[in-house]
Amino acid sequence: MTLITKTSELADFCAQQKGQPFITVDTEFLRESTYWPKLCLVQLGGETEAVAVDVLAEGIDIAPLLDLMADESIVKVFHAGRQDMEIFHRLMEGDLPHPIFDTQVAGMVSGFGDQVSYERLVRDVLDEQVDKGSRFADWSRRPLTDRQLDYALADVTHLRDLYLHMKEMLEKTGRASWLEAEMDILTDPETYNSDPERAWMRIKSRSDNRRYLAALKELAAWREREVQARDIPRNRLLRDEQLLDIAVHRPDTVEALARTRGVSHDMARGKLGQGILEAIKRANALPKDALPSPPQRPVIPQGLGPVVELLKVLLKARCEAHDVAQKLVASSADLELIAADDQAEVPALKGWRREIFGADALKLKHGRLALTLEAQEVQVIER
Repeated sequence: MTLITKTSELADFCAQQKGQPFITVDTEFLRESTYWPKLCLVQLGGETEAVAVDVLAEGIDIAPLLDLMADESIVKVFHAGRQDMEIFHRLMEGDLPHPIFDTQVAGMVSGFGDQVSYERLVRDVLDEQVDKGSRFADWSRRPLTDRQLDYALADVTHLRDLYLHMKEMLEKTGRASWLEAEMDILTDPETYNSDPERAWMRIKSRSDNRRYLAALKELAAWREREVQARDIPRNRLLRDEQLLDIAVHRPDTVEALARTRGVSHDMARGKLGQGILEAIKRANALPKDALPSPPQRPVIPQGLGPVVELLKVLLKARCEAHDVAQKLVASSADLELIAADDQAEVPALKGWRREIFGADALKLKHGRLALTLEAQEVQVIER
């Protein structure tokens, strides 16, 4: 049984997994023309058997699969699983698979670099090759070819051995708790929150004017509700730049809206135009004390630029010494915050990140630690 197309087959396979310590999981989906990912196939790797579940098969009920994902006695193993988790978050009506293990993140805390690929991990850890020839296949078309199925199943069969190897590696190096902290983020429903009222925060604003931000917030929320209801990509309705333009000019008539970039006369006169004008009207009616504030950005005092650059060097040196991806420890914005404030609310000053970098970052900042170059390598010296 390689391809599951019936509910009874799926229920039997899921029942066989009861009592097993883990199962590997991958998905194939399409998203180019939709807002929500269109799930086409789910691959599952048990201890002795790997299957592909055709979720588009006529009459199939995937309830047994969702029950398996909700079973907290079984670890669900993904690679770069954020988008897979987003799909399950919607299918499970706000719940998420738990507990999970992500081999990409495990690779990042084990010296394999930022966002290490599945192919590289399989090659470097297992000395195997992965055929990625079907990566861009149309997974919604039926029937699936043998090559597609071979490709899909390879993603969960190699993942079994990869998981066992990396789990052992993390336990030996004492880094299992490092991974757990990252898995907490992936299993937090807030990570996948698509609340329209927060949509404006993902758009890079042109101004900190609060009335303009109010318009942008209302327009972004309107667009988010529309594209979710229509299940189309945001840019299919209006691009970010067009929303920004409308927020700047805040047209209050159909004629003025029709003169805005990206808005046709037909759109301005129709239901969409009415929705845009109503969003602007709501923004303009807000009292001053209800206007949104601009997102908080770190204020870097004059003269701290060189400190930030030194922190970047220290971060690179410390991450190389500890075989961990820089991206997992601190971002450039985090370094700016540390340069400005010893108590900055950043991950780098907490937990294991503080141990390998954050504490030294503060010492460097206050002159208790120095960097020097020896044999073309950065050396860290405590003073």
